[in-house]
Amino acid sequence: MSMKQNPFDFTSMFDQESVEFQRPSIDFADFKTSLAQLSRKAFVVIVVAIVIIAAFCYWWFHPAINIHSEDLWEFLGLFVLLPAFIVFFAFRQIYASGIGKREKSPRKEKLFKGLMAVPLLIAALGLVGLLMSQSFFPGNAQKYASILKTTDGNFSEDVEQIDYSTIPFIDRDSAMLLGNRAMGTMADYVSQFEISSLYSQINYKGAPVRVSPLNYADVFKWWTNQSSGIPGYVIVNMNTQDTEVVRTSEPIRYSDSDPLFNNVDRHVQLHYPTYMFDEKSFEIDEDGNPYWVYPVQDRTIGLFGGTTIKRVVLCNACTGECQDFAIEDVPEWIDRAYPSDLLVQQYNWFGAYSNGWINSWLGQEGVRQTTPGSNGQAGYNYIAQGDDVWLYTGVTSATADNSVIGFVLINQRTAESHFYAVAGATEASAMSSAEGQVQNLKYDATFPLLLNINGQPTYFMALKDDAGLVKKYAMIDIQRYQNVAVGDSLSATQKSYEALLKANGVGKKSSSGDSGSSQATTVAKGTIKSISPVVVDGLSHYYLILKGDDTIYDCPIDTVVDVVRYSVGDKVTLNLSSDVSSPRTVESIASK
Repeated sequence: MSMKQNPFDFTSMFDQESVEFQRPSIDFADFKTSLAQLSRKAFVVIVVAIVIIAAFCYWWFHPAINIHSEDLWEFLGLFVLLPAFIVFFAFRQIYASGIGKREKSPRKEKLFKGLMAVPLLIAALGLVGLLMSQSFFPGNAQKYASILKTTDGNFSEDVEQIDYSTIPFIDRDSAMLLGNRAMGTMADYVSQFEISSLYSQINYKGAPVRVSPLNYADVFKWWTNQSSGIPGYVIVNMNTQDTEVVRTSEPIRYSDSDPLFNNVDRHVQLHYPTYMFDEKSFEIDEDGNPYWVYPVQDRTIGLFGGTTIKRVVLCNACTGECQDFAIEDVPEWIDRAYPSDLLVQQYNWFGAYSNGWINSWLGQEGVRQTTPGSNGQAGYNYIAQGDDVWLYTGVTSATADNSVIGFVLINQRTAESHFYAVAGATEASAMSSAEGQVQNLKYDATFPLLLNINGQPTYFMALKDDAGLVKKYAMIDIQRYQNVAVGDSLSATQKSYEALLKANGVGKKSSSGDSGSSQATTVAKGTIKSISPVVVDGLSHYYLILKGDDTIYDCPIDTVVDVVRYSVGDKVTLNLSSDVSSPRTVESIASK
């Protein structure tokens, strides 16, 4: 009598047949067998196919062919070393016992055993190079500390007195908002292109601006418009907030939104296959011609450590023409030869390892670091000095408390670096203090700028509403961050801030030791060479220039109404305020 099978008996599922069915269809034994069965012709075909695939992968990913490049080591490890080791190992076992069409051969077994060592030795070389790049490797700490040469500076002498025409009142987020609004007015652009998120800050014709190229909106828009190219770029004046979509004389054909042959990253890397490029930026020269700026990395410690910049490659965004410059020969109109994050990292190396690697962890004597931003990442901003852009960031102690011990200014073109010892509040604390003044309005403060007002280091920031629009301004004494001035206009904010400084006895010392604003001649006499009406913060002003005098004199119409009586050629006497900032403020005007 036969017994019925128990429907809940699962043992049959684990018999040999079931196990064989569940086993992966291809394992290493199957791979060896297949490899052993290959004819020489089939093997050559496979090798050629692998080479073609590897070549395509190189073209697509374009890692730098440089022993110091991490990308190259990752590419070699994934596409060359690991597959080569597996194949050599398989052939060694094939010739060790004889499988398929290949007979047992001790000589060939020995050959492939030796070949197996090649990828292992190359991998070992990379690991040794990685070890020698670490800061704890003997002698490396001092090398890291000396990459960025930082000297102590005098703030009131090194940082120019405030010139409001060079102050970027808005931040990157606000610039992006203005750019998108301007783009929305261009009906023929908005459906096909979008603005890149780069928004590089540069000095352009003496004004702080952010520039960003247009991109193809998507791959279909690229396919439709690739023959005609990208029409131009967006420029946002950070001072006046004027925004313009600039149409270039010839279209931009090299962009990172192009996926194939005109992809600018691929184009530049394949032109300089051994160069390791850092973060690129988009800039325009003084004639408005667009360029991609590619800093070239140099690794100075071990195989991968001590990153700095040794060269800069410029790529004309319209023609694709490339120029290669040593860092000391970079044209002066270039503002961002050194990436911001790299400069912050280099200063942190200086702050951490100046007294050795062990001290950076245990004693921490003299260890310092840059202050973080409100998002926890590196916090920095930019100020204009001359024709250059300087990166500014606060510096705090190793414990990273809510106070700074000073701040550092670093030139983004030359990497010239100066530290200024000023004890005070961190940028994040200053932002919170400014927001507290308008907490009922729930405005958000931008990351501060560093200004010199009457010789006093001052945080300046804008206060924005939820829509990202600038509604108010704030100035905060870095050393005494309870001194906070908030105003609806820049002039009102400055007057309130200077009154706070005066009330607290804070100001630049004169040579006699008296406290007060920096002193200069308070009377100017001459013949009017030019007179120009302007609007500043919604108020009317007249700017005067006298013959033989390059100074610009500012006559606010609300306090110097008599200025309307004068014209070019009139001889006048100007009574000036003691503030030497440019333009010089006129308190009264009279006939000479």
